[in-house]
Amino acid sequence: MPRRGFALLLLLLAGCAAMARSATQGFAEDLSLAILDQDDPATVRDGAPAYLLAVDALIEGDPDNAQLLITGSRLYGAYASAFVEEEARAQRLRDRALAYARRALCSAKPRMCRALEGPFDAFAASLARTQADDVPLLYGFGAAWAGWVQARSGDWVAVAQVPKIEALMGRLVALDESYDHAGAHLYLGVLFTQRPADLGGRPEEGRGHFERAWILSGERHLMVKVLYARYYARLVFDRPLHDRLLREVLEADPRALGLTLSNTLARQQASQLLDGAEEFF
Repeated sequence: MPRRGFALLLLLLAGCAAMARSATQGFAEDLSLAILDQDDPATVRDGAPAYLLAVDALIEGDPDNAQLLITGSRLYGAYASAFVEEEARAQRLRDRALAYARRALCSAKPRMCRALEGPFDAFAASLARTQADDVPLLYGFGAAWAGWVQARSGDWVAVAQVPKIEALMGRLVALDESYDHAGAHLYLGVLFTQRPADLGGRPEEGRGHFERAWILSGERHLMVKVLYARYYARLVFDRPLHDRLLREVLEADPRALGLTLSNTLARQQASQLLDGAEEFF
């Protein structure tokens, strides 16, 4: 083939690859959005395994695509959180979610990847070098990491990683506090209300993060109030706050772009928490 013709072929092939890559990413993102806007959790629960396998196949065909990896990670994490009660299975799904997110992070930020296993100061230094355009990658990894630790709450090796997760979420708040409906604030709210103040918890800081997340979500992210009640109100034994937050969730319209599934699940959880309030308090 003449040199000019060979060069033209390379350009055409590169264009086809780029189009395929774009279509693949678009499908994964559209799939994720369709799930998030579903108002019937049972449909998602029953259909999600097929969705997960489809995303696995897309990643298999484009294993270095960071956006695909983060999408796959978030789908696995969300499914494990919302629908899997068996501990061992939840851990396996969280393992895959973290593995996908870590591959994306290590490909894009090898220095930070190396710092994950190192001392806190080295990790904090790597975080300080991140910029606003790193937010989607950092948030995807941080969410998967937090979920992985949550699934191993009895493992002290896993729990020892919490300070790094807190630092990562704090950096996300500094870079873009409203990203993903103020998700970093929500994670910090939960992390700071795991223990009472006299045992090292930071419940009042956690309360501030819950309230900030609610405002930044446009007062549409109902799971914020459920977690606020579950973690803060129960931790400090504030029954009036607990019941008020949960009743507000039950009275709210769950339909909101990108939040419908989460809000529908929040209403279910709010009902369960209210039913068990008498026994808890």
